[in-house]
Amino acid sequence: MTIGTGRVAGKLALVTGGAQGLGRAHCIRLAQEGARVLATDINGEGAADTADIINAEMGAGTAFSVQHDVTSPDAWEAAVDAARDNLGGLNVLVNNAGIGVPGNIEACDFADWQRCFDINVNSIFHGCQKALPLMREHAPGSIVNISSIAGLIASDTMPAYNASKASVWMLSKSIALHCAKKNMQIRCNSVHPTFVDTPILDGTAKGAGLDKDVLLEKLARQIPLKFVGEPNDIANAVLYLASDESRFMTGAEIKLDGGISAM
Repeated sequence: MTIGTGRVAGKLALVTGGAQGLGRAHCIRLAQEGARVLATDINGEGAADTADIINAEMGAGTAFSVQHDVTSPDAWEAAVDAARDNLGGLNVLVNNAGIGVPGNIEACDFADWQRCFDINVNSIFHGCQKALPLMREHAPGSIVNISSIAGLIASDTMPAYNASKASVWMLSKSIALHCAKKNMQIRCNSVHPTFVDTPILDGTAKGAGLDKDVLLEKLARQIPLKFVGEPNDIANAVLYLASDESRFMTGAEIKLDGGISAM
């Protein structure tokens, strides 16, 4: 693990969906640059593995973990309590947990639609409500919501994902304006990735009956830069938003899409 230059030294961060993929990358990147991190996930063992990886390289007490159902207000209260108890507070909240569901508007099951909104959108509503009181005690702070380029550009095959990620985009702006109006010194921004090489693509490849490398080549052809992103490409943006380097940025969105939205 690379040791950084302390861009978020002293920051106290809670990252949801921290068991693997983007969430794990966010946790590691923040820890590399000096933050103490609480990794949370419905997969508690995976979140604990993330914390163990960080502590093995950065020293005990750098990272902690908790099993966390982001759709539950009670679980959010427990997660915020865990941040208070283990980190000593909270000033960075990375709402990373999310899912996609299949089916066009005729085929999408309503239960899947609701589950997509529960995890992708309602989790951020609950999380910000529960976390803001503690974050205010440790301001300045930053909320980083992971949306998607699919929240800005639609597809006929994913209405639930499109609509939920668009909701994350606009919810982030509302939160940002509220925090600014109340002079909380807490910023809120959204990040919009396109295809990223995470374990989610393993399942996508299997479901499509494709070799993973074949899938990556197929996806890369849709991106002007002609390659699929790596987790650290997204984690570096999260690091910037978590740091005081972005202190004048709120209510904004960062597109990490290899140029797709420019077409």
